Amino acid sequence: SDLIMLQLNPQIPVLTPKGKGWAFFMIDRSQEHDLEWVVFLDNTGECWVFNNRDIRIQKNYTFNRQNITNFGIETP
Repeated sequence: SDLIMLQLNPQIPVLTPKGKGWAFFMIDRSQEHDLEWVVFLDNTGECWVFNNRDIRIQKNYTFNRQNITNFGIETP
C-alpha cells in the first residue's frame, strides 16, 4: 500500500455536504484513488473523511474567492 497522510499546517477552511469545517489531514492512497480529506465540522465537532470531489474551500474575499459551489449550504 502506498498510503501517504499529510498533516495540513495551517488547516484549511472547507465546505462539505455536512457543513463548514476545517481540513486537518489529506490522505493519498495512490494514483488510482481519490484524495481523502479528514475534516472536523464546525457545528458538531464531528470528524469525517470526504473524497476530493465532496469538499470545497470556503469563500475568502481577501483572495477574491467568492464563487464557490456550496452543496446548497448558505454561506454569508
